[in-house]
Amino acid sequence: MQNGASDRAPWKVVSMNPVLLQVEDLRTYFYADRGVAKAVDGVSFTVSSGEVVAIVGESGCGKSVTALSILRLIPDPPGRIVSGRVIFKGQNLITMTDTAIENIRGNDIAMVFQEPMTSLNPVFRVGEQIAEVLQRHRHLSRQEALHQTVEGLRRVGIASPEERVRDYPHQMSGGMRQRVMIAMALACEPSLIIADEPTTAVDVTIQAQVLDLMRQLQKESGVSVLLITHDLGVVAEMAQQVLVMYAGRVVESAGVLDLFDRPLHPYTQGLMHSIPALALADSRTRLEAIPGVVPSLYDLPLGCKFSDRCPRVFDRCGSEPDLIEVDGHQVRCWLYDS
Repeated sequence: MQNGASDRAPWKVVSMNPVLLQVEDLRTYFYADRGVAKAVDGVSFTVSSGEVVAIVGESGCGKSVTALSILRLIPDPPGRIVSGRVIFKGQNLITMTDTAIENIRGNDIAMVFQEPMTSLNPVFRVGEQIAEVLQRHRHLSRQEALHQTVEGLRRVGIASPEERVRDYPHQMSGGMRQRVMIAMALACEPSLIIADEPTTAVDVTIQAQVLDLMRQLQKESGVSVLLITHDLGVVAEMAQQVLVMYAGRVVESAGVLDLFDRPLHPYTQGLMHSIPALALADSRTRLEAIPGVVPSLYDLPLGCKFSDRCPRVFDRCGSEPDLIEVDGHQVRCWLYDS
């Protein structure tokens, strides 16, 4: 790919496995009285079979909107998928009928949301909610679906699943509810799981357990995972490929080892420098912070969207670069334009 390559060009596929999901120039905007918020603005990437791809960035950078756009879960109004293609197993999800996309959701593509209490229905037992997915997509009888639900809860490490299927969500701990969400996502053996901040709502100990569980199940089943997170520690443990987003755009993409070893974009470097290190535990060294805050999508800087927070800003940053290929990285920064 040439320097300054268009966002429409396919991402470099590192995995030797076939491409399962291909997102091309996706744009999702929100329309309000104060203007148009370009929450996702020309995002392109691929997920191969059996691959874990992570999308990282601060809150408000467009990660979750990207995930919701893939399954067409954007509320309209005020949101709208303006353009782009989402190709899954050769089919464009954006142009599918409502009935067709409903058959994809929960069956071929499942989603694990960050807060189970807002995703699970509080007035139905958890077993009934998982069984409903099996009855809807696999056309099982209620008895068969409940039997598979028990086995699904057992698979994700919930003790006494025969009893737990009768629990309501409020009777479970946060970690157990997240395990229920994972069991629901795996119920129909999907090809792709979209995990949107799956460990945000649990404490550190439970977070480690949930990550270990997801990693184990991913290896056993070979399911592809699109992981949405702001936690670079999670990325290091789970992902093979990483996309860094800022203000609705991908600013850097690379293999996980390359990204941690040699981050190129000043924003990625800032994220890396803000990670607490064990070496700092007994010292008085302060963590580095990225100055400023993520700008409002209604009031973005001209040119490079990171320019008002960047320590290396210079004259060319008044216009925004395309993605530039640098030794296997894709980076949106004039510093690397030869």
